[in-house]
Amino acid sequence: MNLIQTYFSEDHQSFRASFRAFLEKEVLPHVDTWEEAGEIPRTIYKQMGEMGYFGLGLPENLGGSGLDFFYDVIFLEELGKVNSGGFGAAIGAHVILTLPHLFKKGSPFLQEKYLKPAIQGQLIGALAITEPHAGSDVASILSNATPTEGGFLINGSKIFITNGVNCDYYILAAKTNPQAGPAGISLFVVDAPAPGISRTKLNKLGWRASDTGDIGFDQVFVPAENLLGELNQGFLYIMQRFELERLSLAISSNALCEDALEKSRQYMSQREAFGRKINKFQELRHRIAQLSSELEMSRVFTYQACKMYEQGVYAVKEAAMAKLLATELADKCTYQCLQFLGGYGYMEDYPLARMWRDARLGTIGGGSSEIMREIIAKMVIDKLEYRL
Repeated sequence: MNLIQTYFSEDHQSFRASFRAFLEKEVLPHVDTWEEAGEIPRTIYKQMGEMGYFGLGLPENLGGSGLDFFYDVIFLEELGKVNSGGFGAAIGAHVILTLPHLFKKGSPFLQEKYLKPAIQGQLIGALAITEPHAGSDVASILSNATPTEGGFLINGSKIFITNGVNCDYYILAAKTNPQAGPAGISLFVVDAPAPGISRTKLNKLGWRASDTGDIGFDQVFVPAENLLGELNQGFLYIMQRFELERLSLAISSNALCEDALEKSRQYMSQREAFGRKINKFQELRHRIAQLSSELEMSRVFTYQACKMYEQGVYAVKEAAMAKLLATELADKCTYQCLQFLGGYGYMEDYPLARMWRDARLGTIGGGSSEIMREIIAKMVIDKLEYRL
């Protein structure tokens, strides 16, 4: 039984074919325009929501499809092959980063008001945790939520927020007990825009089709019913969702590698130098062989980590390992594939330039490679166990 048959059924593959056809028709013709604009139109969210692509694994009574996790794996893989990391990031931030929080900890009120419309593509979400002085160190955030009549007042700032400029709501982390460290963080659903919120689009090296924002909160009122889960439990909720975020980055990075290698092989089979196709030169052939081998290893391990996640195993170590290996490989693979194309690889008219820029963020977002190594080191050297 081959790798595909091990993890994907015929129904999975039928879904892949239909979703790929949708992307080829509705997304691929427009990605260059969206990359230049620095955002994607709201209409594509509505289209994807109407087609049932959001909430694949969420219950049907909430508007989802009740499917297994490997449908989400396919969803992320195909998004990773449209040669627009920004498009994949924008859609992924909405689906992977916000919907699970609303599903896992949202009250019936919040699920009715935000989750169901978000699954339908009528609302766009963003996860607002990172701050100018607190990235992976979530416990050091400074944004605060002060109790007031009927709710809370939010003050602070967030940065590098995907969908941050054009979203309709934030899943926002703020200190509700500043003296308690990580035990004093809560999560809120914050409407956007709202009085007191300022939003500035950031100019990025890659992922250019996604709007990434620097967001300010000045006395922003949030109703008490918009508290997500329990008060002062936000740090735990964030840690629980990091596992999925890191798996999604691993899945997307592997898909990017696969696409980069495929486009490189196509070019090398056509390009001639010194009287023969360049795919006949041993140096280039061996590089392709090496990268293909590393990709296959990364993909197999990522699928296994996804299987653990699907079975309810809290696979912190495996998710960190998958994210570390896949994003580092994507960085290396796109660099070398660009080299295969020579001068054409450096041109924006060819796909590798964008792939190379987009791949670079994988080793930073969702916890940097350095953070991943430290998490893994704590588990394999210090024998630390992370538990739900």
